[in-house]
Amino acid sequence: MKIGIPKEIKDNEYRVGMIPAGVRALVDEGHEVVVEKNAGAGSGFADEEYVAAGASILPTADDVWAAADMIIKVKEPVGPEYGRMREGQILFTYLHLAPEPELTDVMLRRRVTGVAYETVTDEHGHLPLLTPMSEVAGRLAIQVGAYFLQRPNGGRGVLPGGVPGVPPADVVIIGGGVVGINAAKMALGLGAHVSILEKNLERMRYLDDVFSGQVTTIASNRHNLELACARADILVGGVLLPGHSAPKLVTREMLTLMKNGSVIVDVAVDQGGCVETTHPTTHSEPTYTVEGVIHYCVANMPGAVPRTSTFALTNATLPYAIRLANEGLDALRNDPHLREGLNTHDGKLTCEPVADSQGKPYTPAEEALGMA
Repeated sequence: MKIGIPKEIKDNEYRVGMIPAGVRALVDEGHEVVVEKNAGAGSGFADEEYVAAGASILPTADDVWAAADMIIKVKEPVGPEYGRMREGQILFTYLHLAPEPELTDVMLRRRVTGVAYETVTDEHGHLPLLTPMSEVAGRLAIQVGAYFLQRPNGGRGVLPGGVPGVPPADVVIIGGGVVGINAAKMALGLGAHVSILEKNLERMRYLDDVFSGQVTTIASNRHNLELACARADILVGGVLLPGHSAPKLVTREMLTLMKNGSVIVDVAVDQGGCVETTHPTTHSEPTYTVEGVIHYCVANMPGAVPRTSTFALTNATLPYAIRLANEGLDALRNDPHLREGLNTHDGKLTCEPVADSQGKPYTPAEEALGMA
């Protein structure tokens, strides 16, 4: 199979879909890999490294998309890339289609086989290809929250860890999943007071155990969320319903309870955000203010630390990429966990949560792949 690695073009997106070592592994399996010129530069990988790994360098994105049977990316296609997709091409990347009806329509119309990192599962029901970027985003959430909490950056001027005689900042995290647990690690490391709101009682027991009581776990409901908003200096949204749009848990009314100059970091923005006032921002213009509360809603947070993120992403995606390259559509037919990643195929929408979110017809993946 011929595999293409184009350069990412989303605002300040410096990650790349595959590191040179991943290219070498694909070439060793007998596949041909083409990489767009300077695709890896933002992550610190020179074209020469890809050539040494066995890839060919092509001058433009058009060349890469036209040549490849499978495209491996990081982020969902954006406007200029829509016309490059073609029928039967496998697109292996983060898609986050639920809040993107236009992209969904384009992929259906162009009959692209879209395999989304964020809906691939494993035997435990976890999301192995989403996890590494959720880890990065959770840890970054506290870094950026602390930065924008500083007075010169618009915040209320609170040091997360405080100092002797002065209490630390209150960090409130909504959701005790991968984002939440990584945000909590970083916030505790800075010396902040950390609370996690979570619906699942067993998960709360787990969090209490792993953090040895250093994190306050709180049952997530409207009343407790209102109280948490009122005391939060940094509020991290880490809610995930796989494939679905994120639920709007923090209402605009709740913002009026928050302190002026407090900071919201809505990591759930990729799926529409869990704050009513969330809309996607970019690394170029990362924040805006509503009701005196700073909102950081960058939809590709890990792109700010591309070297770390690209290594972490390839570590997770490479085995699946090799399987797709070796077996083509049979990889989806043979592996029910990889098949969970199939979002579009042959003009059919095969991810039920996306179909529900957009009110579009749903076709089970098994049927779309001719298994039924």
